[in-house]
Amino acid sequence: MARAKNVLFIMCDQLRHDYLSCGGHPHLHTPHIDGLAARGVRFDRAYVQSPICGPSRMSFYTGRYVISHGSSWNSYPLKVGELTLGDHLRPLGVDTVLIGKTHMKADAEGMARYGIEPGTVIGARLAECGFDVFERDDGLHPDTGYATSPRYNDWLRARGYDDANPWQAAANSVDPEGNETGTGWFLKYSDRAAKVAEEHSETPYLTTRFMEFIDSRTDDTPWMCHLSFIKPHWPYIVPAPYHDMFGPDTWLPPVRAESERNDPHPVYKAFMDLRVSRNFSRDDVRETVLPGYMGLIKQMDDQMGRLFAFLDDRGLSDDTMIVFTSDHGDYLGDHWLGEKELFHDPSVRIPLIVYDPSPEADATRGTVSDALVEAIDLAPTFLETFGGTAQPHRLEGRSLLPLLRGENPPWRKVAISEYDYAPTAVRAALGRGAGDCRLIMAVSQRWKYVFAEGFRPMLFDLVADPQELNDLGADPACADVCSDMREHVFAWARAQRQRITMSDAAILSQSERRTVDAGILIGFWDEDELSRMKRETDADQPGRDNA
Repeated sequence: MARAKNVLFIMCDQLRHDYLSCGGHPHLHTPHIDGLAARGVRFDRAYVQSPICGPSRMSFYTGRYVISHGSSWNSYPLKVGELTLGDHLRPLGVDTVLIGKTHMKADAEGMARYGIEPGTVIGARLAECGFDVFERDDGLHPDTGYATSPRYNDWLRARGYDDANPWQAAANSVDPEGNETGTGWFLKYSDRAAKVAEEHSETPYLTTRFMEFIDSRTDDTPWMCHLSFIKPHWPYIVPAPYHDMFGPDTWLPPVRAESERNDPHPVYKAFMDLRVSRNFSRDDVRETVLPGYMGLIKQMDDQMGRLFAFLDDRGLSDDTMIVFTSDHGDYLGDHWLGEKELFHDPSVRIPLIVYDPSPEADATRGTVSDALVEAIDLAPTFLETFGGTAQPHRLEGRSLLPLLRGENPPWRKVAISEYDYAPTAVRAALGRGAGDCRLIMAVSQRWKYVFAEGFRPMLFDLVADPQELNDLGADPACADVCSDMREHVFAWARAQRQRITMSDAAILSQSERRTVDAGILIGFWDEDELSRMKRETDADQPGRDNA
């Protein structure tokens, strides 16, 4: 079967599923991303495994749920021993390369315990989610220090941006007026142009770095490149001309209702009470942010046009699978919330477009799938694309290739996402212990259920209430639905997920006869019983070699 030779795995940060024209936005036109969807399949019901950067990305990279890999919040180290994309693809002869963001923090304690030096090839890969790094750039590095300043700062200084941290002073700041600071961390500046020139801003820079990666290659080795952009994540600052492309006639009204604030679920109320939610609930704040957010997406689409033209020019479009997605969404004031973190669609549902160049995918080009897809499905998809053997004891997702090729495989009835709010102010507001802040979402074709440790569940009828404005979790008429969805969650939670050293096939191949053939005789009364057992086994397995 023909298959792609390479994979380009593109990820945006904090891009909503519905802020693309192919995703339904009536005013934010994204022709280049739409063009990719016309060549591939757009998965309309795709969900992340956690609606926050770090845990979501660790699930993308490991192909495993958060409950399995354990990195349940930003900057929680991914433990040594977790297999990632590089571990699965390199044995197949595939270079596995990073350009951009991972939000990964290395397990320094675990590496030291096993004597693994960060400067070695193995150590560097363990510290970088299994990738070989062409360039790591997580952004988010103000002067107070969130991460070490990346190569991008040196690149900006070489182009005349004379500041200790031009990422903050130019790429994510505006020209101040009066006593203003101009720093993009303040939402009030989101509708003003960044000080950096458009061609020097973050999204074009990382696009250029991908092109340099391609042109630097000296052999024909297959590759999987994770091109991971920083935007449209805050700071919501974009350079001219993108900062003022989108005026009031292009803004969608917020999806929220006063009824949501009448006796809300306690966890939901605590999130509504956060500063970022209170601010985004103000119309003036939301309307200041929207031009910047939408401008960042428009710039992304233009860069996708530049990137796709480059692939065409280099003759790579016909043998490169292209995946376009995001690590989570952004509330933007919907449901009286800011940021992400809870499980309404603006936060947990993501855009996912997959272009498979193989002829077997011709029948599905330009189609939209409503299959319940999870972020962890990409890892087994890549493994199968490169000809690897399925590893369901290690990879908890399901390959998308059958869906891309028009098949109708048995598919999941619910998609799962998790969130641990222990590190947030919500925990203190609710008086919860560090181990009592677990939220688990299960979504079916009709229902979205949220298990909240220590509280009643949340429940939404996505058919009758697609905007998720009416929480039915306390409605006695929905008790049976809650019970059924709770069982889905508990069945998922009970699944075997830590036995990664022994496959199901290896277990099923074990038998009493193998033990007997090894000379280990357990429970037999006498020689006759042993002989009968051997005869019966031979009869069940014709052609068995008894030598």
